[in-house]
Amino acid sequence: MYELKIKENDHSVISFIESVESPKKRDDAYKLLDIFTDTTGYQAKMWGPSIIGFGSYHYKYESGHEGDAPLVGFSPRKAKISLYFATGDTEREALLRDFGKHTSGKACVYINKVDDIDTEVLKALIHQSVVFLKERYPAR
Repeated sequence: MYELKIKENDHSVISFIESVESPKKRDDAYKLLDIFTDTTGYQAKMWGPSIIGFGSYHYKYESGHEGDAPLVGFSPRKAKISLYFATGDTEREALLRDFGKHTSGKACVYINKVDDIDTEVLKALIHQSVVFLKERYPAR
């Protein structure tokens, strides 16, 4: 059976942020921690060794694959900061138009620094992602 690599754990979010080498990325991680916490109302938790997640949901695909994942999250990676939002949400693309300097993949949006983005749009992206996932995967 497939074993999920990213699981919620009890590692310290603050210790993880403090381990970030770049002082600017560390400062941005604290800014994002405040924004995500205030916007979601959830306490930050570590997911795997490097993702800071907020809330969680249980998903089950038609293939039978299922698991748990954070509703939203971020990771201050060495190259860029990864922001994790819901996949499949059509509202995301509209919000990203006014987001600022970023690139995006299927589940991630990548930024260099918080100063490059509109934090009000970030809050809207976080909120929209949480609403979308709670509707798509209602709690059992």
